[in-house]
Amino acid sequence: MTDQMMTYIVAGLAALAVAAVGFLLPNQSGKHSKRVKAIGEGATTKRGGADVNAIRKKQMDASMKGLRNREEALRQKRAVGKSIEDRIKQAGFTFPVMHFWIASGVIGAVAGVGVFIAGFQYYVAGGVAFAAGLGLPRWALGMAIKGRQKKFVSQFADAIDVIVRGVKSGLPLGECLRVIARESPQPIAGEFTLVCDAIAMGIPIDQALHRMYQRTPIQEVNFFNIVLAIQQKAGGNLSEALGNLSNVLRSRKLLREKIKALSSEAKASAWIIGSLPVIVMLLVYLTTPAYIMSLFTDNLGHLILLIAVVLMGMGIYIMRSMINFQI
Repeated sequence: MTDQMMTYIVAGLAALAVAAVGFLLPNQSGKHSKRVKAIGEGATTKRGGADVNAIRKKQMDASMKGLRNREEALRQKRAVGKSIEDRIKQAGFTFPVMHFWIASGVIGAVAGVGVFIAGFQYYVAGGVAFAAGLGLPRWALGMAIKGRQKKFVSQFADAIDVIVRGVKSGLPLGECLRVIARESPQPIAGEFTLVCDAIAMGIPIDQALHRMYQRTPIQEVNFFNIVLAIQQKAGGNLSEALGNLSNVLRSRKLLREKIKALSSEAKASAWIIGSLPVIVMLLVYLTTPAYIMSLFTDNLGHLILLIAVVLMGMGIYIMRSMINFQI
């Protein structure tokens, strides 16, 4: 074999090798491109799931922001539950506001006249009339509101459980609210009856519940309104959300009772300290009346007695603020 033939054979083998490499490379490139495409599709799928979660989170954030803005706007526009008309509704009464002011005037006049007849000066009688006319009716109204709200809170978790069971069994939300209005005790039944009547007249459910919050301005009702508003806008499992809310309300109730038990000693001490001056004054009056009657007969005694009452009121208010725990 000559050198020229040998060169031709080597060149031919080299050409075949190059052709084989060129034939195999497109297939490998195709496999590589398919692999790259598959990875890209997987990343897109994962990214799509992440996008769905991100969109849902944005919707919930927007709903919460809208609720906070609406709550702040309503708070700035009109303080919930601060007017006399709102407080009368919160106590469960139906008489007009004018009757409240008439009763306040009558109570103040009777208290002032009684103090003046008892021998006190006119400015003392005027101060007592002013304090009794503005203080006693508001105090009685506040006690009625507190008692009604306490009953409402103790029954509200059970009412939410009724909604949870109704939703799980397939009932619509409106029918669950009507069941509560029919079957629950007062004041839950009365409040949900007003809500159902408002919905039947075409008022949206969020506005009807906001009106209930105006009549019963407690945090539990506000939580209930927020849960329903978020569920309507963002969707989700209503029964699960309300079930969690029911557990939270019961936990708050247990914590409130625990705080009440732990603070009972401090409250008893405050009652004893606040009642000591009155008890001492009565004992001195029973033992030596002449020693203390100067407070009731002299003008300087009237002024000292008035200052003492004001200072005692401030001390009782400070002690009440120190032992009044809110959650």
